[in-house]
Amino acid sequence: MLQAMFGKNSPLSRLRQRQRVSVRDESKADPRFGGLTLDEERLLRQILSEPMDYIDSDEFRHPKAEKRIYHDAEEIARPDVSWYRPLMDDPQPDRQAKNTGTVLLTAAQERVLFLKYNYARHRVSQLQLEIGPAEPSEEMARELLHWYSNASRYREQIAETNLALVLAMAKRTRMSEVDFADLVSEGNMALLRSVDKFDCGRGFKFSTYACRAILKAFSRQGMKLSKYRQRFPTDFDPALEKSNHLETLRRTHELEAAAEVKYIVLSNDAELTNVEQTVIHHRFGLGEDAGGDPMTLEQVGQIIGVTKERVRQIQNKALEKIRLTLELYANRQDEEEAQEEEGKASSPAA
Repeated sequence: MLQAMFGKNSPLSRLRQRQRVSVRDESKADPRFGGLTLDEERLLRQILSEPMDYIDSDEFRHPKAEKRIYHDAEEIARPDVSWYRPLMDDPQPDRQAKNTGTVLLTAAQERVLFLKYNYARHRVSQLQLEIGPAEPSEEMARELLHWYSNASRYREQIAETNLALVLAMAKRTRMSEVDFADLVSEGNMALLRSVDKFDCGRGFKFSTYACRAILKAFSRQGMKLSKYRQRFPTDFDPALEKSNHLETLRRTHELEAAAEVKYIVLSNDAELTNVEQTVIHHRFGLGEDAGGDPMTLEQVGQIIGVTKERVRQIQNKALEKIRLTLELYANRQDEEEAQEEEGKASSPAA
């Protein structure tokens, strides 16, 4: 009676599905499965509690749809996203471009991924309708978990392939009052929603669709922040709302690098001539003879009796010597660390 009054996807039906604690143990079930684990049962209840949405395609109605989409199509390699998380805390901006793990997909490759993703969701939706409010057999439960796992895997792959898109949009957005980490977080959520809603059958690139969604998410984040400031004008402090962690790391890196350069100049490890030392000391206020105040090119030229253009040439030559010395120190440090790691690896375990 109740089943006739309410549909399979009604709130009451979903509640009953969520409360199921096990699957039916039929005598005809495949003995290889050996029963579901507790985690698998929990995941199964979660899958059955909400209907699965997907983007439909004519490919799904082909008699050999699974073979054409999964077996005949090329396998797209997953990108290396190890560069993504350290990027937020990297004190050296030049290294942010070295995301060599990024994979640029063609339109055909994107279509393959989205067809696989949506076909897996299509199969989950079919199984949900087939099971309905009843308890699934173990074989159907295994199949449902299999297709749900495929859908999750391809969703992650598409999102990971386009992570650089979120960073690019975040850097282009001029919203200084919004913390950069919050901006990237909103962009990642918009990226996942775009993966779920994108229709590859229309012939457009995914980045065209996702960029607009990401920028809209940034705009909504800015509007929410503006409303919060209007609501709590006395409690809002931009200096406290925005993290200075990245600026602190960069400042620390700059101070350490400056101290190392100063040591090289004062100890003359770069083997500067007397004239080059005089120019560097007075130009950057180093050493006791310089007095601590930097001088202009013209002022230094009056001290050593040359033109300011000649002072610039001497300065550039001295800076090049200092740069080469810094690189030599860095290479030596890398070699020492490598030898230390090799020594630890070769030493017997305690």
